[in-house]
Amino acid sequence: MRQGEDLIASVHTALGDSQLTQFQRDLSQRIGEQRTRMVIIDVAALDVVDSFAANILGACGSIARLRGAELTVVGIQPDMALAMVEVGLNTDPARTDLDLEDGLAHARLTTSPSRQR
Repeated sequence: MRQGEDLIASVHTALGDSQLTQFQRDLSQRIGEQRTRMVIIDVAALDVVDSFAANILGACGSIARLRGAELTVVGIQPDMALAMVEVGLNTDPARTDLDLEDGLAHARLTTSPSRQR
């Protein structure tokens, strides 16, 4: 979903490894095509994020940065956050926010030359 210069992607169901890889490719392409400045990935509907998914989210953050955008992951559930910490998973370099509302608030505060028109 597009909102101004922002791209919001909601993950509603658990994705397999090949689907996550395709998601990563699609996201990279859309950032350039749509001149995106902020990408928000909402994972609130997910109960589990495995190491592959966490690595993909982190890689999406790196890809977004290389393509001129910032990436924020929102909606990580409390149990999922605890499990990720216990096994040493993180989404670096992607930023995280509590929920979509906080992610959108951060997007509004982000200052870039194109947002200061």
